[in-house]
Amino acid sequence: MLDITIVAFAHHKGGTGKTTSCLNVAGYLQKDGKSVLVVDCDPQANATTGLGIDPEALELSMYDVFMNVFEGFPDIVIEDVIVPTASGVDLAPATLDLVGVEPYLYGIEDRTGLLKEALARVRGNYDFILIDTPPSMGQFVINGLVAADHTVVTLDPGTFALRGMEALSTVFGDIREMLGEDVAADVAILTRWKGPGDREAGASGLALFLKRLFSPGSSADEERERERLKIFESQVRKSFKQVFTVPYSPAIYETQQRGLPISHYAPESEAGQEYRAITTALLALDENHDEV
Repeated sequence: MLDITIVAFAHHKGGTGKTTSCLNVAGYLQKDGKSVLVVDCDPQANATTGLGIDPEALELSMYDVFMNVFEGFPDIVIEDVIVPTASGVDLAPATLDLVGVEPYLYGIEDRTGLLKEALARVRGNYDFILIDTPPSMGQFVINGLVAADHTVVTLDPGTFALRGMEALSTVFGDIREMLGEDVAADVAILTRWKGPGDREAGASGLALFLKRLFSPGSSADEERERERLKIFESQVRKSFKQVFTVPYSPAIYETQQRGLPISHYAPESEAGQEYRAITTALLALDENHDEV
């Protein structure tokens, strides 16, 4: 049996590059010779279309996997829904039907562990399973976090980045308290970074961006915002083991149109090189996880 690592990509807000990051990391893992499964748990099915699969053409999806626990629904398991993609990454796809699953989940006691149980059936088939969760705080996100060994949080360079991080930290704490599951964010990715110092990774790179954002120099509240920045940087250092920045790149949008990860289309682009570094960091986390 393979020693598998499961990684969840999460953020409660859309437009943070969560799905893009999930697929691009999957692509680089595949190029490194790893067997990879992407599990799309988002009803928007962006990971599914991002790997070149048309959700409307699917007969089975993760909807069927979640619903098989209810009486009267077909006994569909995750192996039944997995499809190959042109990138060499396998996919457990999503469709819009997933929207109808969550109301059912609130009616069962063991709802938070459904995905973990489903993935147990294919643990011996893959080196990595990457879970793309929806931009919400609902049951699919909680299922993804409970199933994962590591969590990657994506942040956009907006003024609500701190609020988003705090919201996710609250969810992590609730899961630890209610379920006894050891969940935490290992890696943060700041996406669509622009300006000098784009490639600088780590909390110092994030601080550089926030300084430009919150402290323009002419602001009457400059000192207050600088103090706010210090607090933010401190929280970032406490919350994430590693922080990466991915610059804006047209190549990202071109890869989405082609249904391929950036690793398979534009690996030499700035964004491609940064996702290469992120993948290397996750592989290192995997090695440390194996040693425990």
